[in-house]
Amino acid sequence: MVSWVHALPSLTAAFLASLVEFVEALTVVLAVGTVRGWRPALCGTGLALGTLALLVLALGPALTRIPLDYVQLGVGLLLLLFGLRWLRKAILRAAGVIALHDEEAAYAGETALLKSYGSVRDPRWDAVAIATSFKIVMLEGTEVVFIVIAVGTAGGLLVPAGVGAGAALLVVVLLGLVLHRPLAKVPENALKFAVGVLLAAFGTFWLGEGIGVDWPGADWSVLGLVAWFLLVALGGVRLSRARRQAALAMAD
Repeated sequence: MVSWVHALPSLTAAFLASLVEFVEALTVVLAVGTVRGWRPALCGTGLALGTLALLVLALGPALTRIPLDYVQLGVGLLLLLFGLRWLRKAILRAAGVIALHDEEAAYAGETALLKSYGSVRDPRWDAVAIATSFKIVMLEGTEVVFIVIAVGTAGGLLVPAGVGAGAALLVVVLLGLVLHRPLAKVPENALKFAVGVLLAAFGTFWLGEGIGVDWPGADWSVLGLVAWFLLVALGGVRLSRARRQAALAMAD
């Protein structure tokens, strides 16, 4: 039996991370559907989702055969590096050092690119549309698969992590069906900031578990790690913003 209270952090991390990736994939799929037609766009999306589901079914059980310490050590290190990469970009965006991700601009750029391929010759089999949808869903979905497997397997919570990712997919699909436009109002940088903190905290915890660290409070120490990474990240935002302002002042 899964303790859903115990599994809530893993479910939340998988949900938020998957939400960000699926929102980015939706932008491209909407552009494909609008310009090239919905049948090939959905065909490419379905093929990619089926491939990703097979990856989860194949890799998840395979990892359970590896000794838990090795899984926690390897997955913890990868998850920590993955989370820090997200967190670094989120800090720089929050500080104004790099531009915020704009889904409407991404949609416009993808639409222009698709139009440049010319008219649709066969609406029943548009290779450009199918390939474009398949590629973006696979690209963003692979990161989702990694997060689900990493968060779920290392903590023995593959089902809750999968539920979190599935819930994110359902939310994005429903919003896409209702709105038929990019989800530009989603606070993507705030989500990436939160996901970066969560993944870095989980990665540190499982990396410690893998090398035999006796965490105070056992699993509850994850909350302490989350608080620590959050404080460090907020400090990084202030420092980066101050450096940017100083550089602009010197340029003037």
